[in-house]
Amino acid sequence: MGSALLSGVLGLLRNKLIAQIFGAGPAVDAYNAAFELPDVIYYLLIGGVASTTFVKLLSSYETAGTLEEGDRALSNILNIVGVVLLLAILAGELLAPLYVRYKFHNFDGSAQTAALCVRMTRILLPNQLLLLAGGVFGARLLSRKIFVYQALQPLLYNGGIIAGALLLGRWLGIYALAAGAAAGALLGFFFINLLGARRIGMRWSPSFNVRHPTLREWVRLSLPLILGQSIVTLDPIIRSYFAANIHGGISLMKYARDLFAAPMGIVGPAAGLASLPFFASLWAEQDIARFSAAVNRSVSRLLAVSLLLTSWMVTFAGPATDLALSGGRFRGHDATEAAELFVLFSLSLVFWTSQNLYARAFYAAGDTLTPMLSGTAVTVVSLPVYALLFRGYGIAGLVVASDLAIAAHMGALAVLLHRKRMVSVAELPWVEVGKALLAAVVSGLVATVSRRLLPAGASHGSSLLWLLAGSVLWLAAVAAMLIVTASALPAAVLRRWRPAR
Repeated sequence: MGSALLSGVLGLLRNKLIAQIFGAGPAVDAYNAAFELPDVIYYLLIGGVASTTFVKLLSSYETAGTLEEGDRALSNILNIVGVVLLLAILAGELLAPLYVRYKFHNFDGSAQTAALCVRMTRILLPNQLLLLAGGVFGARLLSRKIFVYQALQPLLYNGGIIAGALLLGRWLGIYALAAGAAAGALLGFFFINLLGARRIGMRWSPSFNVRHPTLREWVRLSLPLILGQSIVTLDPIIRSYFAANIHGGISLMKYARDLFAAPMGIVGPAAGLASLPFFASLWAEQDIARFSAAVNRSVSRLLAVSLLLTSWMVTFAGPATDLALSGGRFRGHDATEAAELFVLFSLSLVFWTSQNLYARAFYAAGDTLTPMLSGTAVTVVSLPVYALLFRGYGIAGLVVASDLAIAAHMGALAVLLHRKRMVSVAELPWVEVGKALLAAVVSGLVATVSRRLLPAGASHGSSLLWLLAGSVLWLAAVAAMLIVTASALPAAVLRRWRPAR
């Protein structure tokens, strides 16, 4: 989570540079759209959660004390799936113009924007091979509960994009961002995980056995994730399809979403990634009671932290967006619209973070079919909602539809875990969640009222003053409310902080 915090800061710096240098126009639309075809190919062939399925497979080898055999099995999967993915990437290089033409139909009005998108798509496609290999090597580390290399991964990736913008932007223009993303993927996805895996003794082997039982088990675990894409992976693809109708719509929504992703990444994916090996161990021991208690304990604390973060993000959306994005080619009206979208995204934080843990609970139990069916059903039902709200409210309607879809996805996973008697929703510490909600509301009101006590103005200085002073008051109000309500959250955080320190 410390790494996710730093990565979030780097992500904000990355977006600040992109906004100031390139603004929110067609070139940035093309750059953001260029990631889509590579991601689609990866999701359709790997399922989008390579390290998750690999960790589950390695758990059985670790329990049996045969990790060397597990290394050979993982190498076999990497070799076979890598060849398939390579062929798909080559096909993507050829078909990129067709994909851009039909998916981003608004680019037809600008041949230059479409050509930019195609060329950057071709630069980014090979990253998926690096992501696959990194997922294999990273799974070996996660199975040993070693997280430091995974912690460095997003830092190196974001650092690559920042370095590309600063060092190559003057000569390559928008292409510098794609080149930086390629370099960041090489270092962050592949090299750092390879280094860590070799240090703990993992060795790659050139095996190529299509009948290996572990390969069949990987296919069994991954096929539901491949065939049934949930709203988690499809939400940005759906939003970009509609947003392509609006000039600069893709980039503006991406700026707001990335600003939201900075705090979300601190508590959501980080917690899910760290919890998976522990959940898998409990399930392997068939200790269902401890498994349910562990998931509920993790979810309740994540909900509490998410509610507090939501309070801060909604309260300080204006100054945060101004400081994070405004300047250069990113104008004041762009910042205002981005702030409004950021507020709407923020309302879904509790759903994005908790669905991560509920999904990991299924994966730890070796059940990828149930979340696949649930996620697919939610996605199908949500499609007309996206279309309807976009028609009525534009980009803001797309964000609201995204919020509703992820809320439905999270709720469905929680209900299914309860019905399968894996995790009891009734045993979730609802009182603790209620205390956090009360603290979030009160602290937000206190910080909002404090704005009247500060000098008015529309400069970066006034935004920074309110952000700093208001945040201090907000934090004080949160602490006071948690103490008054005797919340268990502060003690839980301190118990984690002391051994970590």
